[in-house]
Amino acid sequence: MAEELILICEQRPVVTENQRKIIALIKEKIDLNPNRTEDVPLLEFQRSIYSPTKRCRGIDIKAYQKLIEGLELKELEEEIREMGRSMAKFGLVSDYHGVLLLFLIKKRYFSLVPKCLALDEGGEAEWNSSVDFVSKIILETVHPYNAQCIYGISRMLELGLFTREAVRSGLSNLLMIKINPKVEERILKSTRKPIKGISAKNYLLGGLLRILGQPLGVGQGSNPTCQSARGISMWSQHAPAKLIHMVHTAAVYNDLTFRFEDKEVRFSMTGKGLVDVLDYNLDAVSVTLVPMLDRIYNEMMRLASGRAEDPHKWVNPALYGQWIPIGFASAYDYLSNSILDFNGFVRVFYAMGHPKFNGGHRLVYPNPVGIFITSSKGEMLGFHAVSLLRVDKDLNGKYRAYFLNPNNEGRQNWGQNIEPSVYGHGEKHGESSLLFHEFAARVYAFHFNRMEALDKMENVPDNEVQKVRKLAEESWGKSYVWLETKKKW
Repeated sequence: MAEELILICEQRPVVTENQRKIIALIKEKIDLNPNRTEDVPLLEFQRSIYSPTKRCRGIDIKAYQKLIEGLELKELEEEIREMGRSMAKFGLVSDYHGVLLLFLIKKRYFSLVPKCLALDEGGEAEWNSSVDFVSKIILETVHPYNAQCIYGISRMLELGLFTREAVRSGLSNLLMIKINPKVEERILKSTRKPIKGISAKNYLLGGLLRILGQPLGVGQGSNPTCQSARGISMWSQHAPAKLIHMVHTAAVYNDLTFRFEDKEVRFSMTGKGLVDVLDYNLDAVSVTLVPMLDRIYNEMMRLASGRAEDPHKWVNPALYGQWIPIGFASAYDYLSNSILDFNGFVRVFYAMGHPKFNGGHRLVYPNPVGIFITSSKGEMLGFHAVSLLRVDKDLNGKYRAYFLNPNNEGRQNWGQNIEPSVYGHGEKHGESSLLFHEFAARVYAFHFNRMEALDKMENVPDNEVQKVRKLAEESWGKSYVWLETKKKW
């Protein structure tokens, strides 16, 4: 269980119910002994939620409030450091942390807040540049029972988001909105146990702060909405003000519009999407946006169909933004209903993403990639949307593809000993990774810069191409006819 908790927490999911349930079960069913080595990690997880500091052990949050009010400055500083370290270790926030942070803000102990948030040097500088604004956000959002967003605030400060004018304006505007009743209903439905005194707007703001601080922690729940979750993550990373404005519009009007080529695509005027019944095991931002994004995406796919090519070629740039390259490669050929020129496809993929063969170029933006999902036996199951984030050497000097898998759990078994890792191979929180050729063997579509990649295709050696092809042919490739006709990429 300790290993399972470590691997879940290393992914830093925005929704933390899974690990909290496991920790609650441990607390209820297992009598842990601090003197037993194997019990120590489980005790650390338990304490991170129920007693993150020595002083809050055995007392409730009301008693804790009185306790911290009576602390001397040195004692308060010790308490703050201990609380900050507890949050930073697993990304889990205790109710007591909410009490402590609100106390510091209300008492104007602003110089102590960076340690309470476990900020690095850059985060502390960001806090000092935006004390008044962030303090206002904290007072409007944080509650002892809506405290997980504190981790998101900490990460936002370290990312330097609060000093961006567009982000500040967007968040300021959100503080004044009145949420549409239908959106409010969805938000409260997604909440584990709505608490009196915490409004749907508090939950929405808290969820937004978490997503902005943890863009790789977004999940799709049990919904077939990987496209939407991938979009929320992308916007959080590269267009945070756009995401905030989108949340604002959706929350107030229960409606959203996008442009697809020369047409306006409006949620309220679209037909059915991929979701029949929404799984509410989502964050407040996702339950606000996903029902709309799902139908908008489906409508764009409908408008782009019938062009003898994969509609994603046109839908991805329209949905996600203009940083998506215009070039588009698909292993599947619609006209012949086959896998066409797979060797050329692999060469383009390597030329797009592998630094060893593309002149050392790195990815600037996430690349929306379509992959074949396979079983533990390597059998074809279906299709999935992920984001290729970066390609880099791991600790052993091997090139790996680091990617966002929005299906809530980055660890899977795709057969052929291809098992994405989430920890231990240079992954940042929220990333999954595979050796580059293993990842390539499951890719069926991606975007690329035609002018750059096509010049470098011939740099990719045939043995590298054949390594990928063998894995593909012996797994999902069994479901298709393969044609060797050369394609113009």
